[in-house]
Amino acid sequence: MQWLTQLDYWHWFILAVLLMILEVFSPGAFLLWMGLAAGVVGLLLLFLPDLGWQMQFLAFALFSVGIIVAVRAFLRRRPIETDQPYLNRRGEQYLNRIFTLKEPIINGEGKIHVDDSTWKIHGEDCPAGSQVKVTGVQGVVLLVSRDD
Repeated sequence: MQWLTQLDYWHWFILAVLLMILEVFSPGAFLLWMGLAAGVVGLLLLFLPDLGWQMQFLAFALFSVGIIVAVRAFLRRRPIETDQPYLNRRGEQYLNRIFTLKEPIINGEGKIHVDDSTWKIHGEDCPAGSQVKVTGVQGVVLLVSRDD
């Protein structure tokens, strides 16, 4: 525990850099904001060098939570716009499209061929040759209804 009493600003800067490097190898953007909080604590320690280790950890925790909450609120108000909104939600790009069944839907289940892939579908029983409209997506299953 003696090393805690010897924490200096550069320890926090090293932690900030390490957290940001770890962010590269992890999904999401979580460690980035904690790295930023560690950097802020390092700056705080530059101006208040007599700050105890307990206050440093408390400041780190508060800054981490505060930055994460602020960034989430900011992104909720201003979502990131992309030219490929369905990139990781492939099934949603087929919503409201109409397809012709090559195989019937039996007991509420079937398959359709869409572009270069085959999708499992759920909907009312229909014979082959019927037209169905994609009305929803549940994971990797497209929900369809008859398009009459």
